Amino acid sequence: MADNIKNMTPKQIVAELDKYIIGQDEAKKYVAIALRNRYRRSQLPEEMREEITPKNILMMGPTGVGKTEIARRLAKLMDAPFVKVEATKFTEVGYVGRDVDSMIRDLVEASMRLSKQKRMDENAEMANSLAEEIINLGYKTQRQEYEENKQKEYEQSKEYADIKMARDQVREQLRQGLLEDQIVEIEVDDVPKTNQLDQNENMIAIGNIFDSMMPKKTKKKKCKVSDARRILREQEAQKLIDMDQVTDEALQNAEQNGIIFIDEIDKIASGSSMRSGADVSREGVQRDILPIVEGSVVNTKYGPVKTDHMLFIGAGAFHVSKPSDLIPELQGRFPINVELSNLDKEDFKKILTVPENAVTKQQKALLETEGVNIEFSEDAIDEIASLAYLMNEETENIGARRLHTILETLLEDVSFNLPDPEIRDVQIDRAYVQDKLSEKFKEVDVDKYIL
Repeated sequence: MADNIKNMTPKQIVAELDKYIIGQDEAKKYVAIALRNRYRRSQLPEEMREEITPKNILMMGPTGVGKTEIARRLAKLMDAPFVKVEATKFTEVGYVGRDVDSMIRDLVEASMRLSKQKRMDENAEMANSLAEEIINLGYKTQRQEYEENKQKEYEQSKEYADIKMARDQVREQLRQGLLEDQIVEIEVDDVPKTNQLDQNENMIAIGNIFDSMMPKKTKKKKCKVSDARRILREQEAQKLIDMDQVTDEALQNAEQNGIIFIDEIDKIASGSSMRSGADVSREGVQRDILPIVEGSVVNTKYGPVKTDHMLFIGAGAFHVSKPSDLIPELQGRFPINVELSNLDKEDFKKILTVPENAVTKQQKALLETEGVNIEFSEDAIDEIASLAYLMNEETENIGARRLHTILETLLEDVSFNLPDPEIRDVQIDRAYVQDKLSEKFKEVDVDKYIL
């Protein structure tokens, strides 16, 4: 696992999540403990390590309160393999659709990308030098093309010395970044494009078998030196890595540190109110997921993978069904149940101002690209938070997503009229908010009286 996670205490993990997610302290605390337990387990002797399995978490709460955001931020925070899946995408065995094993295959793919990138980063310096040399050899603007199999006499000639000097000059200019916009012709690997939709996930593409036996095709490509540098650096770094080592490391990482976030898990709960004859059995999907969460071996194209020590985080709104509507065996595999609370007015105020990616900051940055400075006063923030809370109470509760609705309506006219040289500063206060959104609220109030 990455050093940054090894060194992070649960408090530090929560502090990182606090930068982006307001409230939901209990959910953040459980997630942080689960991550730290990964590190604690890795310090134990092997016999004891095998006995300790992760305590899976089930997060319950209405839409827009931060369930998926916690998962997204976890993925960015750590280098452990992570995959987010929707339970509704899976179907019972025998029906057309994705089988549940595909979530493990996705996790292994994510782990392969991580391991490969790690190895490529380790070889970055050498790959960079090789890429520079290839560009230098392919550069023809400052020298004549010459053949490498000339006699030794030629190497001692003035012409050869001139070419060598020109090449050294080009190398120096490349290092100084003076040739980034020049066009150069390079040879790149010709990778055929495969249509993922046409391939059955359970079958190995026959083309892939023959590809490994045939020599790699190359093609010539003209591009800027800056693009050539990137393409060749990746190509050379790829050649320097030992894929067998990468595969072993990736499978180990997926088995020991993998995290699977199963969203919309409430949609496969088979409560009495959820039953309908035409639907594919939700209970069947649960029974298919069960062995994976319990611990089983799944075959992937890189080899068999055990799921015993992967951490599963389930999440769902559970506004129609209840966690008790899941089959008992699956409930037992999610021993930690945490309920995320509804957002109140104070939460909305914090969401608008505190996070590093707050929606007001996003809107401000967007309009700055048009040369407009937009300022939200404190009373405007207070009014927006009040409106968001009221609209969630009176209509559908969509959590923090309500703020997007309000801000888009609020700035609709300004955004539409830009760019405009006369608009330079926009001050948004309480009166501005009330004026823009009063019509919206009239509609909401009228709806309550329509039968």
